[in-house]
Amino acid sequence: MKLGFLGNMTEANLKAAKEIGFSCLALQARPKSVCGDKILTAGGRKEVVETMKKAGLEISALGFYANFLDPDKEEATQRIEHLKKVIEAASEMGVGVVTTFAGREPEQSIEENAPLFKEVFSPIAELAEKKSIQIAFENCPMMRGDPVRGTNMAYSPQAWDLMFEVVPSDALGLELDPSHLYWLGIDHIKAIYDYGERIYHIHAKDTEILQEQLDYLSIYAKGWWRYRIPGWGEIDWQKFIAALLDVGYAGNIVIEHEDPVFHGERFNEGLALGYKHLIQFLP
Repeated sequence: MKLGFLGNMTEANLKAAKEIGFSCLALQARPKSVCGDKILTAGGRKEVVETMKKAGLEISALGFYANFLDPDKEEATQRIEHLKKVIEAASEMGVGVVTTFAGREPEQSIEENAPLFKEVFSPIAELAEKKSIQIAFENCPMMRGDPVRGTNMAYSPQAWDLMFEVVPSDALGLELDPSHLYWLGIDHIKAIYDYGERIYHIHAKDTEILQEQLDYLSIYAKGWWRYRIPGWGEIDWQKFIAALLDVGYAGNIVIEHEDPVFHGERFNEGLALGYKHLIQFLP
């Protein structure tokens, strides 16, 4: 179990990882990003692997987060094709996990999205199986607009059960991020025990509930919680990691830094604080 963070493959991130002590990075592989563009060619994939190796860092996962069930079919198709390229690249690069979203047609319920999820992800799961890749869905609801609508159905146990039922492939699993489960009121420790064998990657992000805002706005609004660096919110990370070890999780833990306090010039300070808090609980 190694500790890293999610980011672009930039000189600044590689330097920060080395200075702080991280052992891996989960690389953003979206189109028009450093890694996302390079992995489209054999030479580029080789360069990414060599760059990371030279920096002394493991590639924990390749990440491409998008709405693959978007009602805009042209947009959805382009995203699906890029996801397939990321899966193929990961296989050739020796990276075992591709992290992503399931997507969602936001005007439809989770149940109504299930047939479209099956249509889109059945062939993707087949490709992942062929390439020996695990696809890990992050459980962020991706709330947008007013009234809020989500663009990622994979945010709750109900949705996970439906997804794994309609596409019964072991290639599909979870990138578990407790920060989202926390503000959604879902027991993140129970989720580990219930879905342990389906957890393929971990995002380490904390959550702070802003009670005065919640009292004023209600749960139907946004702005009553904020994401924090691990150790600066309300999640018990020792208990969380203990549960992961209990179910036999052997993958990596990657900080997703979205802390509004430690941003800008303080970004690396936040990473260092998160590293210091988490590393004490790792075996």
